[in-house]
Amino acid sequence: MTATTHPTPAPFTTEDYTARMARVVDEALEVGLDGVIVTPGPDLVWLTGYRPTAVTERLTMLVLSPGIRPTLLVPTLERPDAEAAEGAPGVGIVDWADGNDPYQVASGLLQTDGRFGISDSAWSLHLLGLQRALPETHYRALSTSLPMLRAVKDANELSRLAAAGAAADAAYAEIVRLRFSGRRETEVAADLARLLREFGHEQVDFTLVGSGPNGANPHHQPGERLIQPGDAVVLDFGGLMLGYGSDTTRTVCVGEPSPEVQQVHDVVRAAQQAAFEAVRPGTTCQEIDRAARSVITEAGYGERFIHRTGHGIGVTTHEPPYLVEGEEQPLQPGMCFSIEPGIYLSGRFGVRIEDIVTVTGDGGRRLNNTDRHLRVVE
Repeated sequence: MTATTHPTPAPFTTEDYTARMARVVDEALEVGLDGVIVTPGPDLVWLTGYRPTAVTERLTMLVLSPGIRPTLLVPTLERPDAEAAEGAPGVGIVDWADGNDPYQVASGLLQTDGRFGISDSAWSLHLLGLQRALPETHYRALSTSLPMLRAVKDANELSRLAAAGAAADAAYAEIVRLRFSGRRETEVAADLARLLREFGHEQVDFTLVGSGPNGANPHHQPGERLIQPGDAVVLDFGGLMLGYGSDTTRTVCVGEPSPEVQQVHDVVRAAQQAAFEAVRPGTTCQEIDRAARSVITEAGYGERFIHRTGHGIGVTTHEPPYLVEGEEQPLQPGMCFSIEPGIYLSGRFGVRIEDIVTVTGDGGRRLNNTDRHLRVVE
């Protein structure tokens, strides 16, 4: 086995981070906010490149408001790390020392009666502290006020997602060469994790292996069950490479599949293809869900498709947009998300097929390209 190689993407620049922060300010104004408060998590990484080495009770937050230079408030002992972040040249850094009230320091960065979007991951300790220091301020969750904050990817982000997808594909191409029968789910999952790292992932987020009846649980965690001849096995795996996510699912069969396993797999494959063909700018997220669901419903398995059709992906493996009924967000070029319909027959087996797809100017492009037909393994 030889590791795949991918062109190394250019580093994100100060200008990239500055443009992202400016865009967030503009979008905040459009929805009636006076600014945005970003605490440690994926939004902070995306906006500044800063990932605190440890997320603790000490207040860390980025403040973005119109007419004011972006400012990152950090504990004094973490200032050197913040100054070393890729996007640090584009922000002002203010620190606070242990023994001082960080919320009083923060109050000097915020409009006293402002309306702010705040990260969903903000600790209630910090939100209550801000409210105590500035009782006239109001706060809204970023997931509701700016849900598409990171949804549209630029060319550099797309190249990282494509590399992560290709690496996950390479891991799949190797795992199906190994023996499944007589091995525990945990053993196959460990092989998947090893392969993802060998093909370039710096972080493995999940390696779900659901064999036989366990495949009917969409989020089954690998266990000690011995994989048997005739089992359908759901393989769902991914993580981060170059700071961006991979997430793919294939269902394989140990030995020749039964007619029912083959039939169900054919239905899921047709549903996944129908959803992919529905991708184009202007189409709403719920229409992609409907395209997949209608195929499965017409085949008589509608009640066995028990989750949304997909989720966005970027610096995390799950983020907006979500492909689900009721989500009327129109697709835009550069959005990236999974398409992963499934059928789950309780106590018997399950089938899921998943690719990451990006919206192009006139349709969609898959970032996973392994064979979607039912693969027979030993």
